[in-house]
Amino acid sequence: MTTDGFTTCLWFDGKAEEAAHFYVSVFKNSSVGHVTHYTDAGPGTPGDVLTVEFTANGQRFLALNGGPQFTFSEAVSFQIICEDQEEVDHYWAKLTENGGEGGPCGWLKDRYGLSWQVVPRRLTEMVADPDQEKASRTMSVMMGMGKLDIAALEKAYRGE
Repeated sequence: MTTDGFTTCLWFDGKAEEAAHFYVSVFKNSSVGHVTHYTDAGPGTPGDVLTVEFTANGQRFLALNGGPQFTFSEAVSFQIICEDQEEVDHYWAKLTENGGEGGPCGWLKDRYGLSWQVVPRRLTEMVADPDQEKASRTMSVMMGMGKLDIAALEKAYRGE
């Protein structure tokens, strides 16, 4: 058996194409692919966008205009591992603009209600440190943040 891996399907209410173009604008290594439309067979209006294939940051997605029956929740999120504060700031700003909202501990919701975690790689190293005092100090400071601040996390880690 062969497989092409996984494709994540994201359910939208009429905004699949708009969302696909938005995500492609946020991430490198991204593009919009094939777009399908509803036909006379329904259930949507013939000619309206049904699905949009797209790649964001090298990951494959399918945006589906399925209707209002289902919405996103925090039970599923996408984690963006960032190398530095500039990347954290970039993704946080892009994903919260025009109706997105910041949340606690590096989490946010974009304008479509999809949850993201914008996480510096260094944070995972600090909280995994075998020195539990360092890890605990870092985690405690992180719990009080919205957008994560690497310099403040490093300061807590060092005990300053």
